[in-house]
Amino acid sequence: MHSTDRQVLDAARRWAAAGQHFFLVTVARTWGSAPRPAGSWMALRADGQVQGSVSGGCVESDLIERVLDGRFESAAPFLLKYGVTQEEAASFGLPCGGTMELVIEPRPDPLALEQLSTRIGQGQLARRSITVGEAQVAISAGSARDAVSWDGRTLTTVHGAAWRLLIVGAGQISSYLAQMAQALDYQVLVCDPRSEYAEQWRVPGATLLPGMPDDAVVALNLDPHSAVVALTHDPKLDDMALLEALKSPAFYVGALGSTLNSERRRARLLEYFDLSQAEVDRLHGPVGLPIGSRTPPEIAVAILAEMIAVRNGAWSQDGLRPKRTSAPAGCVAA
Repeated sequence: MHSTDRQVLDAARRWAAAGQHFFLVTVARTWGSAPRPAGSWMALRADGQVQGSVSGGCVESDLIERVLDGRFESAAPFLLKYGVTQEEAASFGLPCGGTMELVIEPRPDPLALEQLSTRIGQGQLARRSITVGEAQVAISAGSARDAVSWDGRTLTTVHGAAWRLLIVGAGQISSYLAQMAQALDYQVLVCDPRSEYAEQWRVPGATLLPGMPDDAVVALNLDPHSAVVALTHDPKLDDMALLEALKSPAFYVGALGSTLNSERRRARLLEYFDLSQAEVDRLHGPVGLPIGSRTPPEIAVAILAEMIAVRNGAWSQDGLRPKRTSAPAGCVAA
């Protein structure tokens, strides 16, 4: 769940507690160019107040108009489709693109909202399932491998911090990286056996793990939703963690160091450790995109930018992929 989507949940809980009538609107499926992916949602109050988004603005405007006109009278969840053609775009002058199906919940269950919030607050992943035509909402335990699913009748969305970042080292760069990663909805874990650093760790919400970094990597059982960034600049700590991380399915493994030190590290990993060339080639080092960063917050930005590129499939061994040309856009309810 992105932080923006958590804002939707918090608003829905406030409105429910205050006895206000509101709707939940969730993107079930999209085709073509759409500004928000499946699973994105918004809360829409009966007086037109909005929290969250499901498009670039045109769909929200239409939804608000429908609510204010009293056109959402159903008592159970229902489906609303929006379609796009070039003709419609020219006619309506609408800025967003794509075709989408939305599930509208006229009377969200306050108890289910509280259950969902509790699970997320405890650091758990949760699945939320709603069925068109049925008022009941199911909240159940989720896993990192779960994804949004929609069969045309039942929509299941995944909520919580599905992505994890292990930072090796509790220094200044790590502090900035942890805070920024939390804003991008990562569960952040930090491991540093050096007491002079660990005892000064002060980032709320970022868990400080005991023990050695390589043991922490193994214990976390890294999956494709995990990233590891080594920032101690001490080979005795970084290399052992990298050894385990590079053998794991983690989607991103990076290490701080100059170009020369990074090449030396790759040579060490190949010569002294049981790693293949393909596994060593997975290492991002020097870590982060080359944006000329110098200060700790700039380095943290560079690291997260590269992580975003890798996570979104916009990065290859040759660097960033070229931008794709977007399609013409416009929206109208089907």
